[in-house]
Amino acid sequence: MALDEHGTSLTTVALAARVRQWQLGGGDVALMIGGPDGLDPLLIQAAHERIRVSDLTLPHAMVRVLLVEQLYRAWSINAGHPYHRE
Repeated sequence: MALDEHGTSLTTVALAARVRQWQLGGGDVALMIGGPDGLDPLLIQAAHERIRVSDLTLPHAMVRVLLVEQLYRAWSINAGHPYHRE
């Protein structure tokens, strides 16, 4: 999965559903974050899916933190913890 500014926007609940699918699918999942110039266009094209983190331009180091936090929220939702935004 490539993180790309032109990718699909996901809510936290939708990301939780994706994480659940990945877990049930049993395959490997790679989340690719580009550097300051983004990912190579061929890599983006080869990705199974593209998601966007924000409409804002963010430093790639910050995107790593945001992604980890969202994956934790998704895991929490899938583990049955209450989600205060529903």
